[in-house]
Amino acid sequence: QVQLVESGGGLVQPGGSLRLSCAASGSIFSIATMRWYRQAAGKQREWVASITSGGRSNYADSVKGRFTISRDNAKNTVYLQMTSLKPEDTAVYYCNADLLPRYSNYAQNYWGQGTQVTVSS
Repeated sequence: QVQLVESGGGLVQPGGSLRLSCAASGSIFSIATMRWYRQAAGKQREWVASITSGGRSNYADSVKGRFTISRDNAKNTVYLQMTSLKPEDTAVYYCNADLLPRYSNYAQNYWGQGTQVTVSS
């Protein structure tokens, strides 16, 4: 079974920094694009950042210049380095990945359990 496990969430003050991690485990043949989403209370889930297997990254306008997505292919892990955090960044952050399970002929999409990030003074 494939699983995405997130960590690194917590409470930070405005202007602070936080790094989120998401490790994929299980019988995985390869991982294509990995993404971060977030969902604030009472709001729709939104895409935050993505990174391809080759390391190409893209960001939502709301986080561009403040967040950095990266990955360690050897560890099947994606990171989200968040700086200059704002109260508007408060949300549950979810890891998402397109991957090919080792014993499957079909690519599949997986979600992590989510980790809470709260930005408040």
